[in-house]
Amino acid sequence: MAEKVLVTGGGGYIGSHCVVELIEAGYEPIVVDNFSNAVRGNNLIREGDVPESIRRIEKLLDTNIEFHELDLLDKPGLENVFKKHTFCAVMHFAGLKAVGESVEQSLRYYRVNLTASLNLLEVMQAHRVHNLVFSSSATVYGDPQRLPIDEQHPVGGCTNPYGKTKFFIEEMIKDHCKAEKDWNAVLLRYFNPIGAHCSGQIGEDPQGIPNNLLPYVAQVAIGRRKCLSVFGNDYDTLDGTGVRDYIHVVDLAKGHIAALKKLKDACGCKVYNLGTGRGYSVLQMVKAMEKASGREIAYKVAPRREGDIASCYADPRLAEAELAWKAEFDLERMCADLWRWQSMNPTGFPNGTAS
Repeated sequence: MAEKVLVTGGGGYIGSHCVVELIEAGYEPIVVDNFSNAVRGNNLIREGDVPESIRRIEKLLDTNIEFHELDLLDKPGLENVFKKHTFCAVMHFAGLKAVGESVEQSLRYYRVNLTASLNLLEVMQAHRVHNLVFSSSATVYGDPQRLPIDEQHPVGGCTNPYGKTKFFIEEMIKDHCKAEKDWNAVLLRYFNPIGAHCSGQIGEDPQGIPNNLLPYVAQVAIGRRKCLSVFGNDYDTLDGTGVRDYIHVVDLAKGHIAALKKLKDACGCKVYNLGTGRGYSVLQMVKAMEKASGREIAYKVAPRREGDIASCYADPRLAEAELAWKAEFDLERMCADLWRWQSMNPTGFPNGTAS
């Protein structure tokens, strides 16, 4: 009998790729999502009641995935899911995630992200589910004091409410693991996930104007947007544009499977960076996508954005040493897979409606 893993936010970009890896690793994912970052599917059998990403995974892997439309703020609804299943672990992706929006709507971000996570921890505790993989972020490091960033780098100096919610949730989990010695948690601090599944069937489909660089670049390449704005070209970097650590989303998903295995070692609370250890500038990424797509990508230089930093990239050696995990895909592969997804789905997931 396959072990069951609850995946919150499993209809979204990273969550859906982790669902694929869970199934291929022999687990049974049970997915909950409220469609805030997912697109409703549209087919005759399960119209509207399942994310399009999950519907496509079912077809791709010839399987059925149990899905519940659920907001984690609905604690009784979450209780019902736990009453129905015995979970070996939870992967927690659900939450609001736009940096700029978090500055404009800070109270909403604190209410949604913190309350949802607190509800989840309390329901897990009540149902004796003591293993958790948490989707955190390199934003908890704030403006880097040194590069590359390792897990011992100071945290908490976040430059936006989104990053602060990730930091606060990490602290909640750490404190709970100290109080409850039978709890195990792995906190995964992502750098910049890009790319898509090699099938081109699932990928990042931002609703509205993309908040992240690569989806925007891909939409310019496909013709959905006219021009990319490059925010600042006077940073202390090789070409003056911001440098980030980009990691293939499938590599990231495989890191979650490695984290699940770590939980079985009764590891307590552990923190790992998931990145490649190499930074690329905005203009390097534009050139890489031009090569992948065979198209020129128009851009213009705009003023720096408040809160942006010059460079940020990981020291991923701890994850390699303790999780036996290492990012495999290079920049060319990341961009090739992203372009395959974008060219096969020029307007994103078709026939779906965002909720």
